[in-house]
Amino acid sequence: MATSKGRGLQREFYRRGPDYRHGEPSSFAEIKGQFGLGGIQIGAWVTKAEKALAADLIFDAMADLAFLLNVPPALLGLRGELDLAFGTGGQPGVQAHYAPGSRTLALAKNAGAGALAHEWWHAFDHYISDHLFPDHGQRMAMASSLWLAAVPVQPHPLNRRLEALFAAVMLTPDGEQQHDYVRRSVALDKRLGRRYFSQPTEMMARAFESVIQADGRIKNRYLVSGTQQSEAAQAGAYPDETHLLTIRSALLGYFEPLGTALHKAL
Repeated sequence: MATSKGRGLQREFYRRGPDYRHGEPSSFAEIKGQFGLGGIQIGAWVTKAEKALAADLIFDAMADLAFLLNVPPALLGLRGELDLAFGTGGQPGVQAHYAPGSRTLALAKNAGAGALAHEWWHAFDHYISDHLFPDHGQRMAMASSLWLAAVPVQPHPLNRRLEALFAAVMLTPDGEQQHDYVRRSVALDKRLGRRYFSQPTEMMARAFESVIQADGRIKNRYLVSGTQQSEAAQAGAYPDETHLLTIRSALLGYFEPLGTALHKAL
């Protein structure tokens, strides 16, 4: 995010949604406190102007995500177990990534836009594995992968709702077969000669961000982009419109009760 292009970047990252900040600038300290993050890392080569612009974009994106999921903003920090890094390095062309070893969601300085929702799902998928499968004993495991491997689930009403979300994404409505979304993902991997699109956590992350982008209440290109018109979308890498309706119902069927429980606990 070059300093000289700050205004252009604000136009590029189109957003339509509530003014949570009332026109005031944000900061990474405010992001850490508001969203319950464990820590914040800023790259040494991030300028003051880039840092200020990024803070506003990230604050709005995370606030939009909390709004769309109908959860307290502090939930996004996963009880302080999630760290956020901005502009700390990475690989060329990689927008963002979640590092399970350090539980860090890292956004690239010049290419992190549009991937926040996708990577937050990875962080959540990792975090919730200990609650869904308390005896799994795999430090880096994702809940979606453990579920698909039929690892026994800890009985709990919210866990049943999360299982229903996994099923909505990956199985046919009768629960007997792979959904066509899974078959398309497998076909994409065969075409590309690698296993990526068909990984359970990647299928879930794409489904999650697709629901977020399809929600007409808010539009935020920094939070999510590419699930509708991108090359990957045209190749069938995302759920279709009919499937999205089922996924959205299951997604909100999990997060809204979770948010209500957390609101009562505050």
